[in-house]
Amino acid sequence: MNKKIINTEQAPAPVGPYNQAVIASGQLIFVAGQIPLDSRTGTVVGTGDVTKQTQQVMANLEAILTAAGAKWEDVVKTTVFLADMNDFAAMNAVYAKYFDQATAPARVCVQVSRLPLDVLVEIDCIAVVGKQ
Repeated sequence: MNKKIINTEQAPAPVGPYNQAVIASGQLIFVAGQIPLDSRTGTVVGTGDVTKQTQQVMANLEAILTAAGAKWEDVVKTTVFLADMNDFAAMNAVYAKYFDQATAPARVCVQVSRLPLDVLVEIDCIAVVGKQ
């Protein structure tokens, strides 16, 4: 994959492990939003604990990326949905372990009124692998 990070001083600097934009070429992989479900039991992991829930969400995303032949460095865009924006710092601490700040994907993070099964976090992503 060819990947170029875009940052300009003409727009606000990122305030976390993400970049303003990413240009990439190759095959696109659109990963559906993942919630903190244990794939073996089908139950929610870490009820009431956004750190544990984010860890499970990232594990779920990683499993799907791996199945598609992608890695974290292939991710060019993520969307984070939080039930409570007060959980942002805790979610971000886990999220930051998966991405190098210099090459991190673009990201959106929003608070929503409710998530499936009343979980605290859901994350989706877009990755690009291979060359066209």
